[in-house]
Amino acid sequence: MGKRCKVSPLRVFCVVLAAASVATIVTLWTIAFTGGEGGDVTAPWDRYRLPPGLVPLFYNITLWPRLRPKENSSLYIFTGWSTVQFECLEETNLILIHSNKLNYTKMEDGHPVRLTAEGDESAPNIKSAWLQPQTQYLVIQLKGRLTPGQKYRLYAEFTGELADDLAGFYRSEYEEDGVRKVVATSQMHPTHARKTFPCFDEPAMKAVFHITLIHPPGTVALSNGMEEDHAAITIDGEALLQTKFEATEKMSTYLLAIVVSDYTYLNTTQGNIQIRIWARRKAINQGNYALNVTGPILDFFQSYYNISYPLKKSDQIALPDFYFGAMENWGLVTYRETNLLYDPETSSNSNKETTVTIIAHELAHMWFGNLVTLRWWNEVWLNEGFASYVSYLGADHAEPDWDVKDLIVLDDVHKVFAVDALASSHPLTSEENSILLPGQIMEQFDTISYSKGAAVLRMLSDFLSEPVFKQGLSSYLRYFSYGNTVGTQLWKYLQMAVKDNKVSLPHPVDIIMNPWVLQMGFPVVTIDTSTGRVSQEHFLLDPETNVTVQSPYKYKWVIPVRWMKDGYVREDIWWLDEKEALNVDMMTGPSWILANINVTGYYRVNYDLGNWERLFSQLSTNHQVIPLINRAQLVDDAFNLARAQLVPTTLALRTTSYLSQETEYMPWQSALNNLRYFELMLDRTEVYQPMQDYIRKQVTPLFLYFREMTSNWTKVPEKHTDQYNHVNALRTACRTGLSECQDLTRMWFGQWMDHPEHNLIHPNLRSAVYCSAVADGTEAEWNFAWSQFRAATVASEASKLMSALACSTDTQLLDRYLSYTLNTTLIRKQDATSVITAVANNRVGHSLAWDFVREHWVYMFTEYGVGSFSFASLISGVTARFSTPEELQQLLDFVEQHKEAGFGSAALAVDQALERTEANIKWVQQNKQEVLHWFSSQTGG
Repeated sequence: MGKRCKVSPLRVFCVVLAAASVATIVTLWTIAFTGGEGGDVTAPWDRYRLPPGLVPLFYNITLWPRLRPKENSSLYIFTGWSTVQFECLEETNLILIHSNKLNYTKMEDGHPVRLTAEGDESAPNIKSAWLQPQTQYLVIQLKGRLTPGQKYRLYAEFTGELADDLAGFYRSEYEEDGVRKVVATSQMHPTHARKTFPCFDEPAMKAVFHITLIHPPGTVALSNGMEEDHAAITIDGEALLQTKFEATEKMSTYLLAIVVSDYTYLNTTQGNIQIRIWARRKAINQGNYALNVTGPILDFFQSYYNISYPLKKSDQIALPDFYFGAMENWGLVTYRETNLLYDPETSSNSNKETTVTIIAHELAHMWFGNLVTLRWWNEVWLNEGFASYVSYLGADHAEPDWDVKDLIVLDDVHKVFAVDALASSHPLTSEENSILLPGQIMEQFDTISYSKGAAVLRMLSDFLSEPVFKQGLSSYLRYFSYGNTVGTQLWKYLQMAVKDNKVSLPHPVDIIMNPWVLQMGFPVVTIDTSTGRVSQEHFLLDPETNVTVQSPYKYKWVIPVRWMKDGYVREDIWWLDEKEALNVDMMTGPSWILANINVTGYYRVNYDLGNWERLFSQLSTNHQVIPLINRAQLVDDAFNLARAQLVPTTLALRTTSYLSQETEYMPWQSALNNLRYFELMLDRTEVYQPMQDYIRKQVTPLFLYFREMTSNWTKVPEKHTDQYNHVNALRTACRTGLSECQDLTRMWFGQWMDHPEHNLIHPNLRSAVYCSAVADGTEAEWNFAWSQFRAATVASEASKLMSALACSTDTQLLDRYLSYTLNTTLIRKQDATSVITAVANNRVGHSLAWDFVREHWVYMFTEYGVGSFSFASLISGVTARFSTPEELQQLLDFVEQHKEAGFGSAALAVDQALERTEANIKWVQQNKQEVLHWFSSQTGG
């Protein structure tokens, strides 16, 4: 049950909190609306932030989606009518309300809306009304003025397109039993509610929503609230159903969800919470795993936050077409099918982990993000970073045998280091008035927000201790329930918990955290074990890059250092809060030092060469003395320190020498991730073959280890991460030319081609086997994989085949595959980026993908739009291999050609691609010969 203002002390508290929230909103809006001191002559409707004078209280919304196109047309529409009640806070003769791509039915006075006042008051007449497309407003000018303290209602009737653009109220299509079916569904986040109904579409504009959906017989309607009333109705002779829903809690517009489909569901209860998993009828059996883990995850978060789940139900629905991986709509979470559904017959262990971690991520938002919402989009990181961090905790509770919490280091920390080490990175928090346009808002949802946010919050929880972190978090959520807040308030409540628990810190929480949040990048901590000198500096992949963004902290951080000496972990954290300090305990003789134990700190570590040698010696004699996560860290740090010219490249390569003895997943995955950069830079040069020979030499013992463990590939390892490394061994051995591996995959795939109805390849191995077989095969293998992709009824299986089709070494087949992305009946819009970047990831397909993007960029940009196409990942994917002056020039020409239209949410990705390409060119020039010599020396070449 949700917390409500029922008992009198709490009622008083809620009234006070509501008044404080309104005052905060008014202050915020006044600044954004007037342009600060001195005012701003820009017309109110030409500004992207709403003025401060009107606050919504509730909406009554009825929507009627047509699941068939208009007669003699391919156009799908929805109609709707809505009333919003709002309160006037400041006298005004102007109403601005968001509206985008809606057509209004004129009222009896000829205007698109009707305004009435509550009580005995009368509302001013409307003078004029018009749509302002650039700022996405319906502008209503009044003949009189609205009265402060008075409540009004604005009524509208409207029509919108139920397009396939994956934004607002849209349609998703699929085929079942030969019948084409349509789902009407929604994606309001972040600024698409205005595309569905006129609304005050900002996160601080919370209101209560009363939703009614009209839909065809044989379909079911869903929304955030519980179904309250279900009736058969007739409109213009058409028999329909009408479903009304209970009022929502007070919430932001971006969390509204509406779905009409002929889906079915699985259900259970957890305490008083109804849990339902919704999916296509043919896919509903794939929802059992999600159903089984949702209850335990909800229980975990209720305990973690020390606050009951605020709603009566938790619906989760799998959609064939969906832009994001999932969306945390309050009470009705929407997912891509691949992220919610799990079929034990065809889905892999990795698919299973994806399902449980994404469910945990979205359910974490039910409190952090939904119950308490950030005031504006400039602090997206706190919302998404928090959910990303605790998703590992929730998943760990649901699957305690997996050790999934450790994987945050590979999947988030190491991943975001690569982006945050660029001079074109950005801080976690931006100035509020710098994030105004919808495209700028979309740009905030990047790796920095999700993964760096998760990493710094994990670091914070570690040095506070989890109980203290949880106490502060719970107090914060309780105080701001059903309201909005800013990130600095979290530091305040965590500091209160620090004080209550007498935690010893060198500085208050905000002083420690501000440098991590308000400046971009991260430090490298350098330890000289001969002197005990410890220093920090801003880590940049290209040390010659000119950092133009000035920081108030001058790129200095307050750094918690957990460390060990000769295998023994020191209990206390040592704090480095200056550019340089002395720690005599870190002076060593024959011992070695290892810092950032379990990579709980968001920084890299470098050592003097003597300590590196002692670490190498330990790895070669008994690598297990070094903690597992730190073995992965040593590899990742060394390779990136080498790219930054802080250690020799050969030192980084030496961290892989012990891998012939390593059987654990994390160090191997770290090494493969880093060697991947070498392959991207050098696989079109004479270095390629010696590099492949070396990697094959190192992976062969791992391949043989798993052959033995699995009784000649007939069993599956028991341990979660062993299953991952089992795949690594097979994929890497095949890719680097181990004939025994290639013979295996060829045989397995051939058996499937001979008997398409019986795929005996284990789901864990399918991605690796499919790719290897398609790469080694002919057009026959490719066509077979394509036919299986088209026939796949399980989304995760389709995804594996979709990736494998890009593994071909036949350029004609790759060109054909790229062309399919322009045809939504062959490749769904949501998958187009994945296909193009997968082809670019293939050394044979790289230039084809880049040429394709350049040729069709205008079409992609205009046809798909921000709601359905991830331009940022597209740019990153097709430019990942760029390492020559010619490629840099091509990229510059491309940017120049399209600079007038801009790059939307990919603008930052374009800057980062340019910076990376320049750094890659220098790296190749400086390292190619040395790398060639090293690989050759290791294989006798």
